[in-house]
Amino acid sequence: MLISIRGLHRTYQVGDQEVRALDGVDLDIAQNEYVAIMGPSGSGKSTLMNILGCLDTPSQGSYRLKDLEIAKMSDDDLARIRNQEIGFVFQTFNLLPRADALHNVELPLVYAGMRHEERRVRAREALALVGLADRMKHRPNELSGGQRQRVAIARALVNRPSIILADEPTGNLDSKTGEEIMIAFERIWTQGNTVILVTHEPDIAEHARRIVRMKDGRVEEDRVNPHPRSAAAAAASTA
Repeated sequence: MLISIRGLHRTYQVGDQEVRALDGVDLDIAQNEYVAIMGPSGSGKSTLMNILGCLDTPSQGSYRLKDLEIAKMSDDDLARIRNQEIGFVFQTFNLLPRADALHNVELPLVYAGMRHEERRVRAREALALVGLADRMKHRPNELSGGQRQRVAIARALVNRPSIILADEPTGNLDSKTGEEIMIAFERIWTQGNTVILVTHEPDIAEHARRIVRMKDGRVEEDRVNPHPRSAAAAAASTA
C-alpha cells in the first residue's frame, strides 16, 4: 500500500479553544489510484492534504508512506520525502516570472543537484506529457492561465514522485480551462502516477476514480466512482 493512515488526529490550539481539524481518520491509497478528497470549509480536507504532503504532522495516529512512519521523521527527513516522493500543484501557479517554462520546470532538479543535461531532458519530457512541448521557451506572461497551470503540473512531475498532490488546481481558472487541466491529470494518471486531488467542486471531483468526502474532521464517505467524467469529452463539448 502506498499510503496507509490509521486513527489520524490533528488538533490546534486557538486561544483558549482546542480545534479538532482531524478526528480519527482511516484511509488507504494504493499506487496509481486517482482520488478526489472533497468537503466544505472546515471539513478537514486541507489539514489532511497538508499531512499527506508532509507539510504538517499528526497530533495522534499513524501515517505510513511506502511503509515509512511519517510522524516519527525529523524535519530534514520530511523535507527529503517532500522533494523525492511528492509533487505539489497549487491553486496559484508559483512560477518564476522571468524564467521560461523549461527553466521553471527544471528548478526542483537544480535544487536536487542534478546535472544540467539530465535535468533538461527530464524537464522537456514533463512538459511534453502535459502538452506543452511547443511552449518550452515561453515565459509565464506569454502563456494562458491553463498553460501556466500545466507548467506547474510538469514541475510537480519532474522529480518522478510517487504522488501528485493537487490543491484546488482549477480554482483560478474558468470552466473550459479547468477541463484542459483535468485532461492533463488524466494523462498523468494513465501514465502510472498516483493523483490525489483536493477540491470543493463536485464537477472536478467527478473526474477521479474514487471520491473521499470529509465532514467534521472525519471520512463521511469513501466510494468508487463508477462513471468518472471524461475531461476530453467535456472539453470537446465546450469547444
